[in-house]
Amino acid sequence: MEALVSRFRGGSLNARFMRSSIFTLGGYGMGQVLRLASNLILTRLLFPEAFGLMALVAVIMQGLAMFSDVGVSPAIMQSKRGDDQKFLDTAWTIQVMRGVLLWLFACVIAIPVSALYGEPLLAWILPCAGISLLVAGFNPTRMDTANRHLLLGRLTVLDLTAQASGIVVAVILAWILHTVWALVISGIASAVILLVLYNLFLPGERNRFHWEREAAGELIGFGKWIFLSTICGFLYMQGDKLLLGKYLALDLFGIYNIGFFLASFPLLMGGVMTRKVLIPVYRERPPSASAENFAKLQKMRFLLTAAMIALTGAVSVAGVVLIDLLYDPRYAMAGPVVVLIAAMQIPHIIVMTYEQAALAAGDSRRFFVLSAARAILTFGCLFLGLSVGGLFGALIGQGVAGLAAYPFVVWMARHVGAWDPKHDGVYALVGAVAAALALWVNANAIANLASL
Repeated sequence: MEALVSRFRGGSLNARFMRSSIFTLGGYGMGQVLRLASNLILTRLLFPEAFGLMALVAVIMQGLAMFSDVGVSPAIMQSKRGDDQKFLDTAWTIQVMRGVLLWLFACVIAIPVSALYGEPLLAWILPCAGISLLVAGFNPTRMDTANRHLLLGRLTVLDLTAQASGIVVAVILAWILHTVWALVISGIASAVILLVLYNLFLPGERNRFHWEREAAGELIGFGKWIFLSTICGFLYMQGDKLLLGKYLALDLFGIYNIGFFLASFPLLMGGVMTRKVLIPVYRERPPSASAENFAKLQKMRFLLTAAMIALTGAVSVAGVVLIDLLYDPRYAMAGPVVVLIAAMQIPHIIVMTYEQAALAAGDSRRFFVLSAARAILTFGCLFLGLSVGGLFGALIGQGVAGLAAYPFVVWMARHVGAWDPKHDGVYALVGAVAAALALWVNANAIANLASL
């Protein structure tokens, strides 16, 4: 026991990795518990169409954020000047300017988007929801500094506090208003609360408006490929909602979004882990530098993938039961959606631990190529599946796209010395067994979904 505890102590990379992993997993898990609790309450206070409408708003807001992402956070995490205050203040200035432009753009596109989706309420909701992007632009770079050095304890507590506060606001307003505006206002409240908490409780110097030409050049030079990568990443991660939000009825789209929320817990948790933990690890111990580095990273990679595959398999097998247990009969069709989404995400989960290796090495160009390939494959397979088999076909298309993207992952990972065929082979077998079991256990529910 004492030997185990000692592994979490001290300032070594292994100790910081272990502590950061625990904080990240614990924080994300607690955050999902809070989201699930609020979801269960809000589905009883609101109606399925409200969740479909807010799913569209969330996709559009995320699209705006990702289409304008210049990679400030990963640039700070990987740069040699990541602790230089002039560099940080320049990065913060860019971030604030971006937040202002995002809000203005949300106002400009509100009417055209409402016309595209045939939802007049979007013309009012989008400018209001965009305020949260404006507020987030003022978040201090001290949060990026904490991520850079794997000091995530306090950051996790602050994030959870803001999330819990926003949920309380949402539930109270939903109980009073019984409209989608409860979700809109709570999103703004969460952003404001998080900004206040960061400024009050994160250590370090306060950011000031500053522009250093050299720092801006480094940030923009690194960020140009991140900008393109995040556009592709948005199409890859949110392409399903863009297409399904257009072709499905709003209530069925809301049900799909409920299913996506439950099914994507392991994938999104893995994304948080790789962004917050693996970039610093890859930066300090590049896998191509020595066999010892590769071996240590291999152990970390096996551990993270095992946890994510186990969670994904469990969610996929229990998808129908979870929906029947947690939601009322209006949401029953979300059960097979959970099963299929979780199963189709397994190929992505297997290779997720490679994604940040290129960014840690400063190679944002190859990361962009991978993101572009995934976006094209995902959008193409989704559209083809939707055309041939409706919602069921679209879900199968996601899995096909994940398999087709594997050669691009290998190409990127080999360049930075991170590719591990042993890891991929072992978890391909485990993942295939988990997916087959989930499909067999839930065959009747999946057949009902396919018949829609």
